[in-house]
Amino acid sequence: MDTRAFLGLTATHNPYRWFLPVERRISTSGNFLFGGCALGAAVSAIEQTTGRTCVWTTAQYLSYARPGEVMDIDVIVAVEGNQITQARAIGHVGEREIITVNAALGSRDFPHAAQFVTMPEVPRPENCKRRETLARHRGTFHESLEERNVKIRSERDRDETLGDGRSIMWARIPSVIDGVDAAVLAVLGDFVPMAVGEALGIIGGGNSLDNTLRVAHLVPTEYVLLDIHVHTVQNGFGHGTVHMFAEDGTLMAIASQSCIVRKYDPVKHGPLNHDSITQESTQGEKS
Repeated sequence: MDTRAFLGLTATHNPYRWFLPVERRISTSGNFLFGGCALGAAVSAIEQTTGRTCVWTTAQYLSYARPGEVMDIDVIVAVEGNQITQARAIGHVGEREIITVNAALGSRDFPHAAQFVTMPEVPRPENCKRRETLARHRGTFHESLEERNVKIRSERDRDETLGDGRSIMWARIPSVIDGVDAAVLAVLGDFVPMAVGEALGIIGGGNSLDNTLRVAHLVPTEYVLLDIHVHTVQNGFGHGTVHMFAEDGTLMAIASQSCIVRKYDPVKHGPLNHDSITQESTQGEKS
């Protein structure tokens, strides 16, 4: 399965219009489309329409799409040059705009290349414990994701004492076997809100205001290391970045986000208990 099939992104007779049925499996426990999935679908639609790969994209989240709704994605090609295409996409349910995305796509031959950010020294993913999937995540996007804990406090360990603002985990979408592309990285880059909750030591996170993805170098990898840095939380908003590395240490992309910080509401997110549907695996477990 590729990313487009995983998300459920569907083409129409118009090459500039796509649609995404919003299902619970790509939604959050708050019962709305996961922001990373919305951006991933838009990136995939823009890439398919233009025939070029994403270099940079940024999304502004404007409203919620709920399970049972269908989000249309309209692609607008603003400028198409010899090497670079500038485009945007608007995701909407009827007249309600959900997400606005801008993107630059293309590639260039250039003789110089270098990576100046180093992946932290961490255990291999198979040697890390699998993060538990809580009962409130049943049937949501989180159940489709495999996360291996390198440095994250679980909810049971959050007592409102501050962390150091850094969370690290391995992640993959097991059903996507056709390789990591920009759309997958757009999905996996949407974890600053989760890290904000961990950094503050609260059972909570936030709603994304935006998500910016800068694609560096895609290489074959099964897991992606998410090195998440929460820089600050002020006036009810959190800001942070995610460095995304392949297993061989290649920096594949950088994501950055701002979010509205919230404690979880049991009415919207389910009971704040730790009854899990998938217990943490022991070290060395193979998935």
